[in-house]
Amino acid sequence: MNYLKTAVLLALLTALLVFFGGLVGGRQGAVIALLIAGVMNFVSYWYSDKIVLKMYRAKEVTETEAPGLYNIVRDLTMKANMPMPRVYMMEQETPNAFATGRNPEHAAVAVTTGIMKLLNKEELTGVLAHELAHVMNRDILIATVAATIAGAISYLSQMAYFSSLFGGRDDREGSNPVALIVMMIVAPLAAMVVQMAISRSREYGADAGGANIAGNPIYLANALRKLDFYNKRIPMEVPNQATAHMFIVSPLSGGGMLKLFSTHPPIEERIKRLEAMVGHH
Repeated sequence: MNYLKTAVLLALLTALLVFFGGLVGGRQGAVIALLIAGVMNFVSYWYSDKIVLKMYRAKEVTETEAPGLYNIVRDLTMKANMPMPRVYMMEQETPNAFATGRNPEHAAVAVTTGIMKLLNKEELTGVLAHELAHVMNRDILIATVAATIAGAISYLSQMAYFSSLFGGRDDREGSNPVALIVMMIVAPLAAMVVQMAISRSREYGADAGGANIAGNPIYLANALRKLDFYNKRIPMEVPNQATAHMFIVSPLSGGGMLKLFSTHPPIEERIKRLEAMVGHH
């Protein structure tokens, strides 16, 4: 069901992109919008992992430098029958982790120094299994494509703004200034809501997949409780908010309206679903 939902949401994002491209520049605008998304997706596909790891100053570690971490990742990859990813460490007190890479053959998992201090071996196993599930499901690629299309839609909304300032399309093409103004407001918001829905759907899938790889859903449930508590107490340094969806728990603090636009499902709901899996293992 999660896969179907993701496919529908990605199709909706693409449709929004073409529709708003058409509003800005007619048929030609729709084609240009698709081309922009295509180029951005190409760059994201090949280079997003390097960009994100560099952004968080993550350093690759060897088995000698971090034997405990390395051994857990290796054991889990053997259980999941997948290639060993590169392992990275980030010098951050906030306990968190993420995975990146376009496919299982070109993947990396990164953890903060804070998570290494906070979690016990079982909890860390649950977290790393969750990240490996993301890699197996190619969620990183899906999230990258979604972020790219959403970014292209936001770019189109800026084009609409300038178009309205300078007279827009030729009147013979039926330029509608009201439609352009509505688009400037609605387009980025609609794209963001769809992107959030994709991200939330993939988190539930990785929780379930990670629980299966680790062999016990309680490992991750206990880890999520700790991570949620400490991420609220020790805010993380996030160079770019567009990368927040990559982490196992949201590094961005915020309640009220901000929760509606969170890239992650509520922690309570994730824990509840994991605990419901206990009898089925």
